[in-house]
Amino acid sequence: MSMAVKAVPEIAAEKLKEKIAARTAKVGIMGLGYVGLPLALLFSEERFPVTGFDVDGRKVDTLTKGGSYIVRIEPSEIQAAKAHGFGATTDFSHISEMDAIIICVPTPLDEFRQPDMSYIISTAESIAPHLRAGQLVILESTTYPGTTEEVLVPILEKKNKLGLKAARAGESHGNGVFYVAFSPEREDPGNSFPRNEIPKVVGGLEATAGDLASAVYGSIFKRTVRVSTPAAAEMTKLLENIYRCVNIALVNELKLLALRMNIDIWEVIEAAKTKPFGFQAFYPGPGLGGHCIPVDPYYLSWKAKEFDFQTRFIELAGDVNTGMPYHVVSSVSAALNERKKSLNGSKVLVLGVAYKKDIDDLRESPSLTIIELLQKQGAQVSYNDPYFAFVGKGRKYDLQMKNTPLENLSQYDCVLIVTDHSDYDYRRIVAESQLVVDSRNATKGIQADNLVRC
Repeated sequence: MSMAVKAVPEIAAEKLKEKIAARTAKVGIMGLGYVGLPLALLFSEERFPVTGFDVDGRKVDTLTKGGSYIVRIEPSEIQAAKAHGFGATTDFSHISEMDAIIICVPTPLDEFRQPDMSYIISTAESIAPHLRAGQLVILESTTYPGTTEEVLVPILEKKNKLGLKAARAGESHGNGVFYVAFSPEREDPGNSFPRNEIPKVVGGLEATAGDLASAVYGSIFKRTVRVSTPAAAEMTKLLENIYRCVNIALVNELKLLALRMNIDIWEVIEAAKTKPFGFQAFYPGPGLGGHCIPVDPYYLSWKAKEFDFQTRFIELAGDVNTGMPYHVVSSVSAALNERKKSLNGSKVLVLGVAYKKDIDDLRESPSLTIIELLQKQGAQVSYNDPYFAFVGKGRKYDLQMKNTPLENLSQYDCVLIVTDHSDYDYRRIVAESQLVVDSRNATKGIQADNLVRC
């Protein structure tokens, strides 16, 4: 090939870059949950033509009507996006019309704490029949290093109808290539930090894929960070969450020790964080929740076994954090016992079922585990949460409970604070309750004989 003549794939990649720069590249978001929908709105704000894909017809119907099913996303944001051309569909045949396809589907653990790849696999199988040459496919779902190359790419290559191959360094596939990259999501529900200011890590399967992915994300994020491979990008996300998991486990363990030593761990943390270097504050709690921190470390722990390597810090941190709901229930039982009451038969009101304050997200919430543990020990459990009128059945729970109004608090033997929502008037709660057990230090500054912090 003459130096003056460019290969067809190279020309196609340049055209895609031009479309991205002109904001005419069509972007498809696979999965419209806590990660996918905010991402779709960011692209829409930059006037990209965006289509959201989801298997849940209820989500698609809500968005089509201009509504929202995520508390932190106002219906007005959806309506503004629709005015700019945003649409949602369950019809995956429209994937062929997209220039960039971004996968934002769940990656939970199964009952044995092993990675559940079913959502990635089913999404890849839905994309493959509609794949065309020159498209860019990006995986955002948090997963173990190697997923992009070992799971996603083989399905896309095997099940597309045109014999297309993923572009790889040093390989020539004629005209039939598509481009693949991994870029980890960095969503943090409830955090007011501007999404577009969070640097976007990108790892392409080869250089052109990395260039295209950086161009796509660079159009909506202020900064992109290139790494050498998808596996490096996958590992980056795991490092971020394992760092938090291990440090939270550390402070949870110190909390248990401080309780025995009659030391206020919250006071200690506040004092320690005055050091301007070498220390970052982490806070204890009733257990870990959300999709990332309780789940992602186990992805690496599972993958490490393939290399005959034991991730001892990760597994120990997991054990400590997993044990915290049991500590909370034991604290409730002990507090009731001091008042000559048994947990069995006591009426307990749990405040907060979301996994952290001021969000509408139940994923891996320690509240759900705590409620089930209380019920198993014979407690009559109710809950209150301003974000959930009903808690039904999920992957790991089946509660079928309705939200209980914050009325007549004195009827409960114990009010247990598990999620410290800002809406709660904690002084009133303490004043009107027989017993309050606080697992979040939400009652900081309140002194009362009926208040126990655990």
